Amino acid sequence: MTPHTESPGPLAGRRVLVIEDEYFLADDIVRTLTALGARVVGPFGDLEQATDIVDRDIAIDAAIVDINLRNEMAFPLARVLRSRKVPFVFTTGYDKGSIESEFQDVRLLGKPLDMRAMASELTNMIKGN
Repeated sequence: MTPHTESPGPLAGRRVLVIEDEYFLADDIVRTLTALGARVVGPFGDLEQATDIVDRDIAIDAAIVDINLRNEMAFPLARVLRSRKVPFVFTTGYDKGSIESEFQDVRLLGKPLDMRAMASELTNMIKGN
């Protein structure tokens, strides 16, 4: 009898930064990513904390960024992620029209989040790098 070994998830070993200020949603995201094998960085619920982490120049393979963190827009952080060539998706309850023009190309995942779609999008982004 051969022992059953689980294959690594599609995000195995990948470091995914989670920036989300809604506690329960952040917890759901972390659980989903962990189940797929990701090493989660965060979650961080405010812009200053998230920016401090990104500025430390740690390895990040992808990021999930809530656009509005405690009434602060996350676009400055998105600029830093882009400058570091870290692929990311935005999560928000806003529509595409509220996204700054320079980020119109960033995938927008509406809330409530579809965890399968989020996981698929991250997997595809990471594989594309």
